[in-house]
Amino acid sequence: MEKRLLEDRKKMIYEFMCSDLYVPMKIKELAVLLGVPRDERGDLEQVLAELVKEQKIEVSKRGKYTKTEGKHLCGIFTGNVRGFGFVTIEGEPEDIYIPEGQVNGALHGDFVQVSLLPGKSGKRREGAVAQILERGMTRIVGTFQKSKNFGFVVPDNVKLGQDVFIPIEHSKGAVDGHKVVVELTDYGSKRRKPEGKVVEIIGHANDPGTDIMSIVKGYELPTEFPPKVLKQAENVGKPVCAADMAGRRDLRGWQMVTIDGEDAKDLDDAVSLVKEGENYRLGVHIADVANYVQEHSALDVEALERGTSVYLADRVIPMLPHHLSNGICSLNAGEDRLALSCIMLIDPKGAVIDHEIAETVVRVDRRMTYTSVRKILKDKDESERETYRELVPMFEEMETLAAILREKRRKRGSIDFDFPETKIILDRHGRPLELKPYERNVATRMIEDFMLAANETVAQDFFWQEIPFVYRTHDTPDPEKIKKLGLFINNFGYSIRIGQEEIHPKEVQKLLEKIEDTPEEPLISRLALRSMKQAKYTTVNTGHFGLATQYYCHFTSPIRRYPDLQIHRIIKETLRGKMTEKRISHYEKILPEAAAQSSARERRAEEAERETDKLKKTEYMSERIGQTFEGVISGVTPWGMYVELPNTVEGMIHVTNLRDDYYHYNETAHELVGEAKGNCYKLGQKLQVVVADANTMMRTIDFVLPEDAVAFGLDAAPEDIGQYQAE
Repeated sequence: MEKRLLEDRKKMIYEFMCSDLYVPMKIKELAVLLGVPRDERGDLEQVLAELVKEQKIEVSKRGKYTKTEGKHLCGIFTGNVRGFGFVTIEGEPEDIYIPEGQVNGALHGDFVQVSLLPGKSGKRREGAVAQILERGMTRIVGTFQKSKNFGFVVPDNVKLGQDVFIPIEHSKGAVDGHKVVVELTDYGSKRRKPEGKVVEIIGHANDPGTDIMSIVKGYELPTEFPPKVLKQAENVGKPVCAADMAGRRDLRGWQMVTIDGEDAKDLDDAVSLVKEGENYRLGVHIADVANYVQEHSALDVEALERGTSVYLADRVIPMLPHHLSNGICSLNAGEDRLALSCIMLIDPKGAVIDHEIAETVVRVDRRMTYTSVRKILKDKDESERETYRELVPMFEEMETLAAILREKRRKRGSIDFDFPETKIILDRHGRPLELKPYERNVATRMIEDFMLAANETVAQDFFWQEIPFVYRTHDTPDPEKIKKLGLFINNFGYSIRIGQEEIHPKEVQKLLEKIEDTPEEPLISRLALRSMKQAKYTTVNTGHFGLATQYYCHFTSPIRRYPDLQIHRIIKETLRGKMTEKRISHYEKILPEAAAQSSARERRAEEAERETDKLKKTEYMSERIGQTFEGVISGVTPWGMYVELPNTVEGMIHVTNLRDDYYHYNETAHELVGEAKGNCYKLGQKLQVVVADANTMMRTIDFVLPEDAVAFGLDAAPEDIGQYQAE
C-alpha cells in the first residue's frame, strides 16, 4: 500500500476507535462495518498491524481491537535455550522477563504484545505474551538430522529454543550433518514443533567455509551482487578524465598519503598536512563515491539495502562491488582520483579556526601502512625513515597535531574504551591458526584523530546551515543504569558524580582513568560500556555523548557505510547551489528511513562479526583441549569466574568444577571464597588454566585449574604454556 494512503487510513481507523460509539470488534466485523471488500482485507490487516506496532491500539486474546489503555506493551522477543525469554521495549531501559509458561508460542525475534503480570515492587517486571504481532524470522539456518520418515533441523541460533520438523518430501535430499536454510511454513504451538521446508543446502558441517557461510545465511547477509549492479559498476568505473575534473579544486600537487593496514584494498581516505605559521592545515580527502553511485540507480538501491560492508574472519561482504571499492573509488598512489575534501585550519590548542569542504582531484604520493608509520615515528627505524625521507617531516608534524587533538578531546571528556579487538589468522581451509589482539599504535590513533576532526567539522557546518542531514548520535545514558553502575563501583572504593538526572561524559572518562591497570579494570570497563546507549544514525542532531561533542556525523567512509555516501550527495548538491526547496523537501522525506535502515544494518553486521569471532575462537581452543595457559580473572559471578587469555579468548571456570573446596560468592568484594581452605579468587588475579571443553555449537569455552585437570580426564603439562607463547 502506498505510504500516504496507509497514513490516511491509519488516521481514519484510529479516530473511529477513539469515538464514543466504538465497541471492541474483530477484524471481520470491522471489515463489514467499514465496507472493506474481501479482496482488500489484507490492506485492513496491514493498517491494524501498523497501529498495534505504534501502540495506539491493542488486540485482546479473543482478537478484538481497541484503543490502547496502557495495559499492553509491544516489543521484540528474545528467546532463551531454557524456554523463557525477554521483551525489549523501545525507549524503556529494562527488558520484561517472560517466564517459560507465558511465552505462548513466541519465537526469538518476534514482535509481540505483552501483558504485565502483577509483581512485587523493586523486582524486575514480568509479563506474558498476549499476541504475536509480527514474526521476526521466516527462515532459519541449522543442522539437518534425518530419521526414517522425516527429518528435523537443530537451529544454529540457540535462542530459538526448539528444533524444526521437516517432512521428508520437503528435505531437498539433505543428509545428516548438512547445514541447511529452512523456510518456516508453520510456527507450531505449545504441543507442536515449528515446521518448515529446506530451501538451500549450504554444505556439510565439516566442509571448509560452511561454518561461516551458515552465519552469513543465518543473518541473511547478501552474498552476490545482482548482474545489473555489477554491470553498472563496470560502466561507471572508468578512469578519471578531463571532463570529470572540470569545476573541481586541483590538489594533485599537495603532498598526501593513505595510511591503512597491510591487507587493506579499499583505500577511501588520504591525509595531508602543512604548517602555516603556528597553525596546521590538515586535509582529509575522501573518495568521491557519490560521483559514481547516483541516487535511485541499481548501485544505490543495493547499497542502501546492504547498509554497510561486513568484515568476517575469512571474507568481506562489501557494500559496493569490488570494481568500484578496489578500483576507481580507491585512492591508489600515483593515480588521479576524484575526492571530497575537508580542509581544516587548526590552531596550536586544537581548535578548528577555519575550514573548507570542496570537490577535489587528488593524487596520493605513497600508500603507507600503520606498521611502516609506527617504525618511522615510534621505533625511529633508520631504514624506514630513509625509504620515506621526503615524508618524514610531515609524519612528525602529524604526530604532534594528533596529540593536540587527542588532548583537546580528553579535556572535554571524550571517552575511550580501549578493548582489544581480535585479529584471527586462518589457513586455506578456514581453520584458525593464530589469535592476536589488533595493535593500536601511534599511526592508527593518528588516523582516528584526523577522521574524528573531519567528521565533527562537517557535522557542525551542515547543522548550522539547517540542511537535512544524517548525524551519528549517541544519547546520554539512562540514569537508572548509571545509578546501578555507581552502586557497583562503590564496592571497589570508586564513585561517579551524577548531575540533575544526567551524567557528564567526563565523569565516565575520569572513572576509566582511575581504574587503568587495576585488577578490576576489565570488569568495570565492560559494565561502564553496557551502561551506555547504542550509537545510531538520526536526522535530528542530539549530540554524541561518548565523544563529548554536540556535532558528529560519518563522512569518511562512503565505500563501506551508506550514511557517509548519503551525506556526500547532500554536501555536493549544497556546494553546487542545487539544494533547492524541492530537494530539501525530498531529503526530509527519505532521510529518516535511510538512517533507520542504516542503523539496523549496522547492528546486523556487528552481530554477524561477533558471532564469527566467537566461533573461530572456540574452534581454536577446541584443538587445544588439555593445554595449559596463563590468564587473568576478568569477571566473577555466583556460578563461576571468567578468565581472559592474552589472545583475547575468554572462558569460564564453573564454580562446580572447583574441586578442592566448596566456594561461595562474596557479592560485596566480587570474589569466590573457599569455605574450608579459605582460597580466594578475585578480579585481576593471574592464574593458570587448562582447556577442558570448547563447544562450537554454543560458542562456549570451559577451563579448569591445573590441579583439577586429571579429575576431568585431562593430562595437562606445564610446558604447554611455553608452546602457547611461541605460537
